[in-house]
Amino acid sequence: MQRNSQWDGWDTAELSSKSTELGNRARTPPSLESPNSGSGALFLPSTSHAAVGVKTLAFRISALDFILSFMKNRGVPASQVTVVKYTLIGAIAVLGLVCLYYGSAFAPSLPRSDDDGVVADPFTGGLVRRPDLLDVSEDNEHNHHVPKSIPVCDMKFSELIPCLDRNLIYQLKIKVNMTLMEHYERHCPPPVRRFNCLIPPPIGYKIPIRWPESRDEVWKANIPHTHLAQEKSDQNWMVVNGDKINFPGGGTHFHDGADKYIIVLAKMLKFPGDKLHNHGNIRNVLDVGCGVASFGAYLLPLDIIAMSLAPNDVHENQIQFALERGIPAALGVLGTKRLPYPSRSFELAHCSRCRIDWLQRDGILLLELDRLLRPGGYFVLSSPEAYANDPENRRIWNSMYDLLRRMCWRVVSKRDQTVIWAKPLSNSCYMKRARGALPTLCSSEDDPDATWNVPMKTCIAPYSPKMHHEKGSGLAPWPQRLTAASPRLEELGITSQQFLEDTSVWNYRVGDYWKQMRSVLQRNSIRNVMDMNSNLGGFAAALKDKDMWVMNVAPVNASKKLSIIYDRGLIGTVHDWCEAFSTYPRTYDLLHASALLSEIEKNGCGAADLLIEMDRILRPGGFVIIRDKPWMINYVQKFKIALRWDGWFSEVGPRPDALSWEEERVLIIRKKPWTDWSVTM
Repeated sequence: MQRNSQWDGWDTAELSSKSTELGNRARTPPSLESPNSGSGALFLPSTSHAAVGVKTLAFRISALDFILSFMKNRGVPASQVTVVKYTLIGAIAVLGLVCLYYGSAFAPSLPRSDDDGVVADPFTGGLVRRPDLLDVSEDNEHNHHVPKSIPVCDMKFSELIPCLDRNLIYQLKIKVNMTLMEHYERHCPPPVRRFNCLIPPPIGYKIPIRWPESRDEVWKANIPHTHLAQEKSDQNWMVVNGDKINFPGGGTHFHDGADKYIIVLAKMLKFPGDKLHNHGNIRNVLDVGCGVASFGAYLLPLDIIAMSLAPNDVHENQIQFALERGIPAALGVLGTKRLPYPSRSFELAHCSRCRIDWLQRDGILLLELDRLLRPGGYFVLSSPEAYANDPENRRIWNSMYDLLRRMCWRVVSKRDQTVIWAKPLSNSCYMKRARGALPTLCSSEDDPDATWNVPMKTCIAPYSPKMHHEKGSGLAPWPQRLTAASPRLEELGITSQQFLEDTSVWNYRVGDYWKQMRSVLQRNSIRNVMDMNSNLGGFAAALKDKDMWVMNVAPVNASKKLSIIYDRGLIGTVHDWCEAFSTYPRTYDLLHASALLSEIEKNGCGAADLLIEMDRILRPGGFVIIRDKPWMINYVQKFKIALRWDGWFSEVGPRPDALSWEEERVLIIRKKPWTDWSVTM
């Protein structure tokens, strides 16, 4: 998504015929153009009534100078020259006033002199400047070419995930180690191979079934893949039922339902009332190899939120099914790179027959789990009962016991083929190990929270001195932790007061957003939400009373703040918005982008590329909330027709608050439900 890589300098006809070549040419933004140029660029009128009047006035003044000079040269008495002079000046003054009046009254791009460019905001009721006057000079500086239309991709790309496209790996002959799962990791296309088109839905696509009914059924037309129903028919993953696909709640290790299995785990841990949440002390869970995420689905009633994780592997659409159901889920793999989550993020990690070789490369995958688990965190590992007497399975169990013992983990409970380990609460056990014991402790130079494109390490990340001394994370139980200041704020140089102020401001902001959308919002129409620039998670925290979940995305340059989001009991990921996001098309109902589009321009990437990516992951009928500088809002306003986001929109000047910039606008747009747009690529 490099700056100027796509749209600048193209006319619409050329865009349609050469769309596959977009992205491999850097272009200079065009100069200001007239409305008839088709560019959509901002222009300043040069032939308005006011402009004509000023030119006429200038001509009359020049004529006056000529007449007076002529009279003096002819010897006309000075008294007569003076009379003529003042008569003509008076006439010119009257003409000037007439010109100004008619110019201000009829010029299309300028405000009336009696309102000074100030109007009443339809949302807040306060006075704001006219949108067409906001930062004209800045609009000129950031002027981009905006196409009238964007072509639609071929139907074969309806499920395209640009950075997880295995066809790209083969076509570009990228060397990957399939044993280490590198072919399931991110490999993004170069600009010349980027798809600069709108991703169409499959034929027969319908607006998704609303939550909570969607947990148990989805439209078959939306994800027309039934092979999992056949392959996992004995495990109750999913069942095809006419035009719907049903989810009975089964899994590889819990054929009778995830809800019953979760109770078994709570009993094994001896938690009060057989509730796995343990009075709010178990909140964040990582489910590795999650299938269609039924385990995570049945954790939600317990106020436990799981990051359900699986690769885009032979069970191709498992994460797509999970997201269609309205269950928090993400595409990812335990391969060679760290998962994009900060250290000490989860109270429990779960693997139910997830087909992972935990012993490979000196236990590097278990060490990655160790990095992600909080002090005293649990690891639940289950395998089918059929493996109980298998010699190879027993060898694997014995080797894992030995490795985890050296990592200072202990067995908390074992029942049949399910074992639960617990991570130590402090560094004390590490200090007692023999010199040279493996795995070693990571060096003090290693940052356990650095995750974007960072290789996994075969070492144990020790606790900070403070965490070691307190023997725990120091977090309040859920839901108190949502608004309680995290102990890790101090590491980021953020005070508790700043955190509380951020939380308060976002409560007001989200309330204003919902007031702005209330005329078009329908009950339970929003379930999957993404905050594309999550900061401290204030936006997500403000949605706590709504039946929706939020994927908080921390840009790479602000990835440290993601630890605060997890400490609040929320979930999220790190991402570089110059690249495509790792999710299927049409997976989110609402995208929130605060101070993102203008910032990505500063980083040398293109806002147009990001807008097209947002369209890819947004469901038809979904909403986009953009909070940004006026010049960027103006640009998006021009772009919305090409994106077909012009079903409904509202733009306002938000009321100032403690987090406001000097000037900002809020634009809320609704994507049109998809219709039979012609395929042009």
